[in-house]
Amino acid sequence: MAKGIDAALTAYNALWKCASPMLRLNHRLREGWDQRTLTGGLPARADLWVQAASGGEAYLAWEVLKDMVPPDGGPLRVLATSATRQGFETLCRAADDINGRKQGLAVQPWYFPLDAPSIMRRTVAHVRPRCALILETELWPGFLDACRRQGTRVLLANGRMTARSLGGYLAWPGLFRALAPDRIMAVSEADGHRFATLFGRDRVLVMPNIKFDRMTAPGPTGPTGPTGHDDNPLAGIIPEDSPLVVFGSVRKQELAEVAGLAAGLLRARPEAVIGLFPRHLHHIPLWSRALDRAGLSCAERSRLTAPVAPGSVVLWDTFGELLPAYGLARAAFVGGSLAPLGGQNFLEPITRGVVPVIGPHWSNFAWVGREIFDSGLAVRAADPVEALAALLRLLDDTPSRDHVSARGAAYIKDRRGGAAAVRKQVADFLDKD
Repeated sequence: MAKGIDAALTAYNALWKCASPMLRLNHRLREGWDQRTLTGGLPARADLWVQAASGGEAYLAWEVLKDMVPPDGGPLRVLATSATRQGFETLCRAADDINGRKQGLAVQPWYFPLDAPSIMRRTVAHVRPRCALILETELWPGFLDACRRQGTRVLLANGRMTARSLGGYLAWPGLFRALAPDRIMAVSEADGHRFATLFGRDRVLVMPNIKFDRMTAPGPTGPTGPTGHDDNPLAGIIPEDSPLVVFGSVRKQELAEVAGLAAGLLRARPEAVIGLFPRHLHHIPLWSRALDRAGLSCAERSRLTAPVAPGSVVLWDTFGELLPAYGLARAAFVGGSLAPLGGQNFLEPITRGVVPVIGPHWSNFAWVGREIFDSGLAVRAADPVEALAALLRLLDDTPSRDHVSARGAAYIKDRRGGAAAVRKQVADFLDKD
């Protein structure tokens, strides 16, 4: 078995070497290339390596690290990595916040190295982490192999695994079982069962999703409150008398459906403004063309210096302003749900006092519970026609923002604790060193 695993990793390494010249041309991978390939040097040594795939996972890393207490008073050196620019920039902000707290943590952001075993073995041997924390599901063979060789304990937390992903991993179960994380903390019983099928039940437990820890109600929502128009950082570009509808985290696979939904909404409510937030910013040109084909006036957020006109679509080409936008919105549609993509985070608008509308696909968020729809805190539509009807109802009869955020806070309260559970497991791994 060991020889078979070594042979597989050797072949895997050769594939990375062959692909590297082409990968360097990829616009997403060009950024941070020197860090991804170590040609610009190596990261500093660290006790804990936290891997966050992209922006969403980077926020989870921030949530875990911000209240972490170093064992024996510290210091605790942390290497925080991400594979995307959005994730890296979020980790940079997290590092500034956490390092500034002077609580014994020293966080270094870095781009996640290419998973070629030769690169990963060199990186892990230099960094020498005692524990590696992988957020969500990042089963990179090169990284897992390098940690195994170094004796680094690996914790996969906030873990999710679809049946389709499990089928892919089971194509070579021996490889992944040989490289299995030491502990898997899954966000639901169903996810835990799938991880157990691949890695064995003894490694798996179920935890509250860390995203519940990030869902905090903003407090009073009157005109001078945190989500009021006057105090909102986006007040200068969204007219107070033009109802804002946010299309959050929309995906390119639902391009035509979302563009049609936006066009239908503005035909019915020409006084409205739509804030469209693509899940991936590098798809901005695709969205611009789709909106143009739908006959919609479109302005990029980065170019705005004055309030937009009613009937406009603001195409958000900057990162980090989705929550403030929800704070101004009268209604919201959350994407990744009109195509079979599993959905995006529809709890965020609820915490800002907005009832979200989603499409039929939400398997990524099954952990939230169907009760959220039964309670009226969110609306699930079968198709774009139903989604449009729901958005128009919410514009005509908008629920009290205070009422929605208060009910959302109550729903979330009993479901928190994921970040603390991960910190406890990390501390346990570090203490066993």
